[in-house]
Amino acid sequence: MSLILSSYENGVATVTMNQPRKLNALSEPLIHAMMEAMAGFRERKARALVLRAMDGVKVWSAGHDVKELPLSRRDPLGWDDPLRMVVREIETFPAPVIAMVEGGVWGGACEVTFACDMVVAERDATFAVTPAKLGVPYNTTGLLNFMHAASRMIVREMAFTAQPVSAARAEMLGIVNYVVEKADLQSKVDELVGHVLNNAPLSIAVIKEQFRTMESAHSITPRMFERIQGMRREVYDSDDYREGLTAFLEKRKPTFTGT
Repeated sequence: MSLILSSYENGVATVTMNQPRKLNALSEPLIHAMMEAMAGFRERKARALVLRAMDGVKVWSAGHDVKELPLSRRDPLGWDDPLRMVVREIETFPAPVIAMVEGGVWGGACEVTFACDMVVAERDATFAVTPAKLGVPYNTTGLLNFMHAASRMIVREMAFTAQPVSAARAEMLGIVNYVVEKADLQSKVDELVGHVLNNAPLSIAVIKEQFRTMESAHSITPRMFERIQGMRREVYDSDDYREGLTAFLEKRKPTFTGT
């Protein structure tokens, strides 16, 4: 079975995650397949790209493939982490990327969704930022991406509680562009794509890059960055980090001690 399905028609590219049995966990092979398809669509000068899962899934994506995270002594979410790479690919793709969402969006999959230029979700979709459930330290870039998508109070609530936010609430908070009935999901995405295709592709590409550049213009000193990295190392060298991953793999509730 192909990890993804991809198609291209009249300037519109579609990448469909195709591992429902693994809840479309963002494994390294799946992400590399997505990036390879997106690179091909760059060359074909796609005017829009739709990122989606198969019809009828209960989970759009479960986020990081936990089995690929190291148990300790190494940054689990470094520059070369597959999630970081696909987020950068979405952000720099020279055309609007539209997330078409049904089902649950968990953990790192939230960041992938929020990195997209527009999000259309069906009413039963939910979004949950879950690293604290696993004892995983999130990286600075990822947190900034969450802060771009929602206010700091909402990001903190999602990160600290790890509880799912409904599609309706996400729309109210400005995280999601549109919430529609499941039967109307494709037609709403097609409508947005149609509007994009009516406009000048070079203008859109430049405006998108302007957004990306300005959103990344945060002032942070080397000392501040080193302090953040040091705090993150304390987490992924901790007993709680190992306990969180081990409990997930053993399918039990973790017991965190704060050490």
